[in-house]
Amino acid sequence: MSLPSIAAPIVFLDFDGVLHPEFCHESKHFCCLPLMEDLLRQASTCLVVISSTWRLQAPVEKLRKHFSPDIADRILGVTPHYPELRDVPNTLLGYHRQAECRAWLWANNSAHLPWLAVDDRPWLFMPFCGSLFVTNGLEGVTEGVAPQLAARLHRLTS
Repeated sequence: MSLPSIAAPIVFLDFDGVLHPEFCHESKHFCCLPLMEDLLRQASTCLVVISSTWRLQAPVEKLRKHFSPDIADRILGVTPHYPELRDVPNTLLGYHRQAECRAWLWANNSAHLPWLAVDDRPWLFMPFCGSLFVTNGLEGVTEGVAPQLAARLHRLTS
């Protein structure tokens, strides 16, 4: 789905390893979401695109329900699935998540916008990708990394 012209920074958001520890019991799903939402509220002009593999199991409308209403309203959609992409640049072959983010940006006339992917799997992005914030997948977003993530989000908006 192509959206009208977007003029806000984009945050590509993973779930497993970001909003909760990668390998955790269902009861712990989204245990890091309140902190992530607080960080997104501080970066109030940023919009969100879900890049998590959860997007392959549920429609965006259902994924939005995990979020507070104010943050859910800022979720634009989900990234496309790598096997369905066309014209992946040679430099992104093998870097599936980054290719999916790029494809979403191009499909939505937003390739010129600043963006940040929050993910626990750096190997899905090119080495030294400047638009990636890596979390510890065993923990997700924690108070320990919140200041660094807040700073990265702030840089997107300034």
